[in-house]
Amino acid sequence: MLFKRNKNKINFDATNKEAILKCSICNGEQVAGFRNKTTGKFEEVMLIQNNSDLETFKKQYGVTEIKKEY
Repeated sequence: MLFKRNKNKINFDATNKEAILKCSICNGEQVAGFRNKTTGKFEEVMLIQNNSDLETFKKQYGVTEIKKEY
């Protein structure tokens, strides 16, 4: 496993950050995290291996919509 779930919950402020699902075209790996709208810096939160992981991420951070980025 390349990434472990981040044990320290990130403060998610929808005015400054947006939820992003970074997807690799080569191997299909998906990483959920937040991108700062001002700086563009991406902060990885957890590796998404299945729909259950994605739902856990959404529920944990109160995210309803997540953008995919390749």
